[in-house]
Order: sequence, then structure tokens, then C-alpha cells
Amino acid sequence: MLQQTQVATVIPYFERFIQSFPRLSDLAKSPLDDVLHHWSGLGYYARARNLHKTAVIVTTEYDGNFPDTVERLVELPGIGRSTAGAIASLAMGQSAPILDGNVKRVLSRFFALEGWSGKASVLKQLWRLSEQLTPQTRANHFNQALMDLGATLCTRAQPSCTRCPLSDRCAALLQDRVAELPTPKKRATMPVKERYWWVSKRQNAVLLNQRPPTGLWGGLWSFPEFDSYDELLAWCVKQGLEIEKAEQLPQKRHTFSHYHLDYTPLVYTLQAAPSQIAETNTSHWYQISSRVKIGLPKPVSDLIAQLAD
Repeated sequence: MLQQTQVATVIPYFERFIQSFPRLSDLAKSPLDDVLHHWSGLGYYARARNLHKTAVIVTTEYDGNFPDTVERLVELPGIGRSTAGAIASLAMGQSAPILDGNVKRVLSRFFALEGWSGKASVLKQLWRLSEQLTPQTRANHFNQALMDLGATLCTRAQPSCTRCPLSDRCAALLQDRVAELPTPKKRATMPVKERYWWVSKRQNAVLLNQRPPTGLWGGLWSFPEFDSYDELLAWCVKQGLEIEKAEQLPQKRHTFSHYHLDYTPLVYTLQAAPSQIAETNTSHWYQISSRVKIGLPKPVSDLIAQLAD
């Protein structure tokens, strides 16, 4: 959960998640829909899908025991080199380097390393430094200290250099370059994608489609989506739907890491609605007041709550 999400945001999600899935076996045998429901609002849903896959693999192939080497850990879904190093050092007491965002920032400043960390040559240097610094004993304490240093003192903005125990040896501070390091990624203009959502109501229910298991919002339930208003109307004609009332809601924006999604919900009340409106069996009439646990993207969850008012 802490990958690409701040601690303050994660804590309530983590507590609910552990309460619902206290053991690895509980997570493995739970439906993916239930897991995604507990992840709704955290974003980057591939993490939840990979977590569920890994729980199944560890339970069925490793008799419930996690692999105990970095090399075998990285073979599990969603576990990269840094996460594997964190598991091996923090949970298993091994000497293994890590390189999360906080550690990258600390090392880049301490050694005044230039270049965006996403560049292969820079990343290679950072890994080499991390490997050289990681001690053979108490690597768990060392790695946790590095992460905490980056999270609390060596922060991205307004770092507390006067309180830092490494300040007398930090190359970036000595060169007065703390503000410019680590080198940021060149910002590109975020593209914008416009979509139209078909929001069909039948009594106190809305139609949702389950998205494909991979890709954006993979496995989650959302409203039927179209590239244009004309495409949406053509789909209505094809389905032979009888519309009783239609309302276009204001366009809203949801921002992903790589683009903006501008979506316009069109709310339709149908005179008579079939039990299923889709070419496949992935559609479902979802009761607005339902307590059934399904995975919903936050914009979809927010819109359903709005319709319930």
C-alpha cells in the first residue's frame, strides 16, 4: 500500500484490510472483488490484484511460507527488487539493499548525484551506492532509518537540514544544491482524454460493467464508457433502449499518473430495462444502497453516492 501512496492515506486502509484479511490464507481464498473493494480509493489497483495473486501463489505453491531469498521474492507478482529487499531485510533479517523513493532522494542529495532517477544509468549508480552502504548486520535497522530519514527530514520540499544527522557530510547541502536535487523528471504536458459515461437507473439501481482484469481500473466495476456522445447514442439505438428521462451532469476531471480523464455522466431513467445490457455477461444492476462488497473506482463510487442523495 505504501508504494506510490503516503502513510497518512494508507493507515485507515491498512487497518481495515488487516481486519478483513488477518492471515495470508484469508486473503488467498477471498474473491478478488472483495479485495478490490477494500482497495477502492487507493488507486494503482494493479497492486491489489498482484497482492491477491501473490497470496494465492504463496498459499498453494509454498505451503503458506514466503520465499526467503531476494531472487525468489522478485518472481512473485508485484514484487520488484526494492520491495524484495525490504521484505528480506525488515521481515527476515537479511542483508539486502532497498531503493524506494525516499532512499533515492537521500542518496541523491548525500552524494550530490545528478540526473533523473528513472534514467537507467542513474538508477544503476543509486543501486550500487545502496549495495555498498547496506551493512551485513542490522540491515533492517539501516534500511528503516534511511526510509524514515527521507520521509521525515530529507523531504522533497522544505527539508529539515538543520536537524539531519548527516548534514555535516551531505554533498548537496555543502554545495548549496539541496533544492535542485534529486534532479526532477522533465515535466511533460499531461494529455486529456474525454469520455462519456452511460449512467442508467432502474428504480434504485444503476448498471455497472466489470472492466477487463488488466489495464486501467482492471477488474473494477464502472459505468459503460464511450469516446464520444455520438458513440453513446449509437449504442443506445443498438440496444433498443426506451428512455424515460435523461440528464447530463457537469463534466468532471479525474487525474491519473499519466493523463487527465474528463468524464461527462449522462443519467438515463429507463422505461423498461432488461436484466442485462451488454454484449457479454459482465454487466450487473447494482443497488445504490447495497452493502455488497465490489471494487469501485473512486469517481464511480462518488457518483453513486451522489445519485443516492
